[in-house]
Amino acid sequence: MKNIAVYCGSGAGTNPAYAEGAKGLGRAMVAAGSGLVYGGGNVGLMGIIADEMLAQGREVIGVIPQALYDLEVGHDGCTQLITVDTMHERKALMMQHSDAFIAMPGGIGTLEELFEVLTWFQLDFHQKPVGILNTAGYYDQLLAFLNHSVQEAFIRESMDELLVVSSDPVELVDLLKRRCR
Repeated sequence: MKNIAVYCGSGAGTNPAYAEGAKGLGRAMVAAGSGLVYGGGNVGLMGIIADEMLAQGREVIGVIPQALYDLEVGHDGCTQLITVDTMHERKALMMQHSDAFIAMPGGIGTLEELFEVLTWFQLDFHQKPVGILNTAGYYDQLLAFLNHSVQEAFIRESMDELLVVSSDPVELVDLLKRRCR
């Protein structure tokens, strides 16, 4: 996997485990030889994983709408920082530059990005693996809801077919690597 897109919070959350998870994921991606594609911010979990990757000499591609960059949240240390006009352009470029996707803890934007790539995967618009880093059980309730949706026949595939989930960054990157086609 040349590049992994990581969706995560522009905040760091209240649990220090989230920041440690971001650093751990950065180290796991470096060990796997992967670069980072992300939202281009220098704040929150986004900034933490980007800084970890950059400190270890890996490629970091940030994609950020100009309006967010203008709010002084753009990470000027990225190997490549691409500014775009819209969130739609951002997501399309992140998709193009990535071989797999990981959602770390985050808010509505993170969930929206996760569900878009998951929907595209289910519809066979791409065959790139999608994963969740479930740091400190952050996604437990969401995963229970998704399994409920499978049981109620609103989602066709099992969650095991759609998502790779782990609380261990090294294991998650390894499992995604095995699913890359």
